Amino acid sequence: MPITKEEGGRLNAFAKEPPIEVINPNDSNSNALRLFMILGILLLLALIAYTLNMS
Repeated sequence: MPITKEEGGRLNAFAKEPPIEVINPNDSNSNALRLFMILGILLLLALIAYTLNMS
């Protein structure tokens, strides 16, 4: 932990920061997003079919 000395003799300690990770939008999350979209569309279609069947 780097320590600096300020005016008046006070010490100031800085925490070591973790390295920055760049997020790539083309990661595996796109496959999960497609799966959730397909499941959502299927659920919506099933609810529409159920509603039409009830009336």
